[in-house]
Amino acid sequence: MTDPDTGRVEAFDAVDVIRAKRDGGAVPEDALRWMIDAYTREYVSDAQMAAFAMAVLLNGMTRDEIRVMTDAMIASGERMSFEGLGKPTADKHSTGGVGDKITLPLAPLVASFGVAVPQLSGRGLGHTGGTLDKLESIPGWRAALTNDELFAQLRDVGAVICAAGTGLAPADKRLYALRDVTGTVEAIPLIASSIMSKKIAEGTGALVLDVKFGSGAFMRDVERARELARTMVELGTDSGVATTALLTDMNTPLGLAIGNANEVRESVEVLAGGGPADVVELTVALAREMLALAGQPEADVEEALRDGRAMDTWRAMIRAQDGDPDAPLPAPRETHTVTAPSSGVVTRLDALAFGIGAWRLGAGRARAQDPVVHAAGIDLHAKPGDEVTAGQPLFTLLADDGARFARALEAVEGAWEIGPDAPTPAPIVRERITG
Repeated sequence: MTDPDTGRVEAFDAVDVIRAKRDGGAVPEDALRWMIDAYTREYVSDAQMAAFAMAVLLNGMTRDEIRVMTDAMIASGERMSFEGLGKPTADKHSTGGVGDKITLPLAPLVASFGVAVPQLSGRGLGHTGGTLDKLESIPGWRAALTNDELFAQLRDVGAVICAAGTGLAPADKRLYALRDVTGTVEAIPLIASSIMSKKIAEGTGALVLDVKFGSGAFMRDVERARELARTMVELGTDSGVATTALLTDMNTPLGLAIGNANEVRESVEVLAGGGPADVVELTVALAREMLALAGQPEADVEEALRDGRAMDTWRAMIRAQDGDPDAPLPAPRETHTVTAPSSGVVTRLDALAFGIGAWRLGAGRARAQDPVVHAAGIDLHAKPGDEVTAGQPLFTLLADDGARFARALEAVEGAWEIGPDAPTPAPIVRERITG
C-alpha cells in the first residue's frame, strides 16, 4: 500500500492485521510495530484501530504481542533516562481508587532514603481523584515542569510529582482516547500496554504497581485485577525494569478523606507520624517494596515517618514547585453532616458510592476540561469496624454550593450499614506479585 499524502510505500495493510487478530491468531512482530507506528502517523484510521482494539478485547494477546505493542508505543515518543543522577530511581503506579492519596506521602518518604522518585501523575476523571488535582489545592503549587526542572529537583530534593510531558508514548494518548469511546477500555492487554509504555518510557529503574480491586476500583473483580497485575509485572520485567505489584482492596475508601484539599491534609498527618491506620499501612507497604527494589530492603520506613525526615522532604518538594507548605488549604463554604440513626458497628462503606458522592459535590470532573472544586469532598468520621452511637456523626459532605448536597446524598443512600457485629477484618494488601 502507498500513502497518498506522502508517497510512502507501507509495509503492511491494516486490514490484514485486523483479520489476524479477529481470527484469534498472533500478529507478527513487524506487522504489530507497523500498526502502532502507522496509527501514530494517522495513516491507520481511528475506525481501523477501533476494530483492532475490539479484536484484542475479544481474543486477547500473547505475552510477546503485549511486549511488542508496548515497545512500539514507547518508540512513538521520547524515552527519558535518569542515569546521570548518581542515585537509584523508583516509581509507583496506582490503578486508582477512592481516597487514594498514597502518592503524596509515599514519594517524599522513599526519597528521604536517597532514592529518586520521578512520579509523573495525572488528573482525575469520574469518581477516582487525580494526584495533580489534590496537590493543586496547595497555594502556588504547579504541576508543569520542564525536563531540566524535573532533573534538578530529583537531584536536589529527591522527589517530583508532576504532569507527564506530551512526548512520552504519544501513540498511547491517541489509543487511550479511542478506547474510551469504543467500548474497549476493559481489554487487559491494552490497559497494561497503556500504563507500562508511559512508565517504561519515563526511565525509572524500579516500579511498584498498586493494582486495586473492589467496588471503587477500575477492576472490580479480583481475578481480573490479578491478571492485569501479572501482565504489567511481566511487561516491566521483559523491559529490564525491576517490577513488583501489590493487589490491594478498594471496597472501602482509603482513609477518612475523599476529595482534594482534605486528602492533602490527611497526607500531611501521615507524614507527621499520624493519620489513618489504613493509609499508613499501604504507604509503608509500598515504600518497602520500592526501597527493596532500589537496593534498601532493610530500610526502616516507619522511623522516617516518626523522626521528620519524610516531612522535611515533603516540604522541600512542595517549595521546589512554588507551593507554600504552610499556607491554609481551601475550606468549603457549606457542610452537611449525616449522623448514625442507631447504635452499633459500622459494617460497610461502599467505595464507589462515596466516590460518586464526592464527585457530585465538585471534587471530580465529568469531562477532562472541567475544573474541580478543591475544597469539595467527604470527610468520614467512622470506618467499618468502628462502634457508633445514635446521633454520632458518620460523615460530612463538603461543598462550595449547598445545592449539590441532594445529589450527593442520593449517591451514598444505601451505601453504608450499621449492624450489631463487627465485620471480619480484611487486610488491604491481599497479594504480592513478582516477575
